[in-house]
Parts: sequence; C-alpha cells; structure tokens
Amino acid sequence: MGPLTGLRVVELASIGPGPLCAMLLADLGAEVIRIDRTEPSGLGVPTKTRFEITGRNRQSVALDIKQKAGLDAALRLIDKADVLIEGWRPGVAERLGMGPEVCHARNPGLVFGRMTGFGQTGPLSQAAGHDLNYIALTGALHAIGGGKSGTDKPIPPLNLVGDYGGGALYLAFGILAAVFERSRSGKGQVVDAAMVDGASSLMSIFFGMMASGAWNTKERAANILDGGTPFYDTYATSDGQWVSIGSLEPKFFAEMVERIGLDPSYVKRQHDKSCWPQMRADMVAKIGAKTRDEWSQLLEGTDVCFAPVLRLDEVANHPHAQARNAYIDLGGVLQPAPAPRFSRSQPTLPTAPVAAGAHTGAVLAAAGFSADEIAALRASGAAMGD
Repeated sequence: MGPLTGLRVVELASIGPGPLCAMLLADLGAEVIRIDRTEPSGLGVPTKTRFEITGRNRQSVALDIKQKAGLDAALRLIDKADVLIEGWRPGVAERLGMGPEVCHARNPGLVFGRMTGFGQTGPLSQAAGHDLNYIALTGALHAIGGGKSGTDKPIPPLNLVGDYGGGALYLAFGILAAVFERSRSGKGQVVDAAMVDGASSLMSIFFGMMASGAWNTKERAANILDGGTPFYDTYATSDGQWVSIGSLEPKFFAEMVERIGLDPSYVKRQHDKSCWPQMRADMVAKIGAKTRDEWSQLLEGTDVCFAPVLRLDEVANHPHAQARNAYIDLGGVLQPAPAPRFSRSQPTLPTAPVAAGAHTGAVLAAAGFSADEIAALRASGAAMGD
C-alpha cells in the first residue's frame, strides 16, 4: 500500500498538469475519482483510453455539472474528499456553483487545489495560454537553444518545464503541504498553483548565478549549464547517434580527458576559455570516431559523468532501467513506473486508464446514492456511464 493510502481526491477532468498531478497522487496510493464530462470535451486526449497514461489509477464518474442534479452529485462526492483538483480558468468553478466558498461551507477540511497557467490573480489571469507561453515569461524559454546569438531561436523543451515541472509537481507539493498543515489546524485551504510561479521557482539557481555575474543573459550556449562549455554538452558519434558529457568537477573532467584520450594539458586549463574552441574540436573528433555503444561500453559506470542519448523507444531496454524495473506495461502500453520509491510503503501496480463514466454507478453507490437516485441521474442525462 502506497504512502498516500487513505487520501481521497476528486479530480475535475482537465488536460496537462491536472491529470499528471492526480496520477502522481494515485500512484502513491491515493483514491482518485475523476469527474468527467458527459459529452466529448474536445480536450485533445487520445481517443483510445489506454494510451492516456496520465489518466491511470482512476475511477471515473461522468456528470453534467451544468445541470443542477449533476452539480449536486458532484458536490456530494466533494463532501467526502480530502482534496479537490481543479484546472479551469479563474472564476469558472465559482460560476458553476462549486468554487472554494461553496465547497468549504460543505467540507471545511477540503484542500482545494487550483491549477492555472498565470494564477488566480494578475492582469493575465484570464488569458488563454500553454506551456510555451508560461515558460516564456520566466526566462526559462529564452535560456534554452543552440548557438550563441541572442537572436537564435529558443527551443521548446517539450512541455516539461511549465505543464509538468512548474505545474503538476508544484500542485502536488502544495496539496500535500496543505494536507500536512490541516493535521494541525483542522482546516482546509486553497492552493493557487500557477505554472508561471512554479517555472520561476525552478529557475532559482539561475537568478543567483545572474546576480553573481556567473550567467550570461544575453547569449545562449554561453554558460556552464547550457552547452556553453565543451565539458557539459552532447556530441555526435560515428553511427549518427549522440552521447552526453557532464564532466563539470575537476576530478571528473580529469578522468574524461584521460579516458577519451585528450591532451593531458587540458586538465590544468579546464576553465581557460581561450582553449575551449580547440578543446571542443578535439572532443568532437575523438567522440565522433566511435559509435554510441562503443562509448557506452567504455564510459558508462565511470566518473566521467556520461550517458548515451537514448530515444524514447530505447529507454526501457537500458540495463539500468531494467534492473530498477523503471517501466511497466499496462494494457500493452509501455510507461514509467510510479516514482519515487519508498522503503516500506510500496504502492501497488497502477491500473490502466478507463473510459469516461466507467465507474459512475459504483462511485455514486459508494458515496451513498440510492439505486433510484442513480437511475434518475442517468435518466435526466446528468450522469452517464456504467
């Protein structure tokens, strides 16, 4: 049983960070009930439910909360929850009659987790946006890209920094912090998790480096962690693949110089920028003379700080991933196993994602709805599904 066993969560269906946050809680043992819409939402989720990995470990009840009967049913489910996850624009939940004031009047201990891009307040709070827009405001997007010119094109880092790193993880962190605080106060509260706030928080170290003069904000690939140094970068191999080198510390750099076969004089000149162009050229030539697998055999497990750059379809076959059972198969879909790991509270294997409304009857019955009430909800269209 996972460490969050006993935590009851109601998730209002959304996209991006909300589902991932709910998955993280569910993976660690929380009971998560997702309230889905009764009609296709146009949210862009895969049509085949088993591919919607962030929807795993859920029970689903489909309710039309624009109908009074559907709203009342949703509120009755929230009455018995520890946590509510909501990912709508600010004010939408209030207009629907299920904002924090209403929910806390019914369930004072509820932790009301709100996920937005720009936050509940501020001039952009009502604006539409996506991950790319949120991280653009935080300096993260500007810092990521090839070449040294400030006019080079920034590269979208998938939707990891805003949606997931700055969004889902900070929402989960905030929810659990509020649950911990409730153990002392007995009161619930609202968690305002904004992707711009979380992504900004992730950039904390770079603000320190900027203040100390150690980070060039004008150019990309000009700093120690953005590919500006030859000893923290990626290199092509003879078979058209790539490897990563992260030999930052002097002792790791010295080992890299020896194992790759660079001029030993580089060891004492690691931070001499005047020799970096030649050092990089030498590394390109040396690394480009062998295949990715040959370098893996030579450097993996050493203190060079090395790893092959794997494609998504290769990662589960790596020996380290296999030794740690890092990936699982649910319904024929390969996906990451729950993380992190615990010495005692091991979570059970996740259940595969289900279609909207797959548990409508069971969830409502468990919440105390009578058979007649469930039948009436279905007859009116306020509830749908099994």
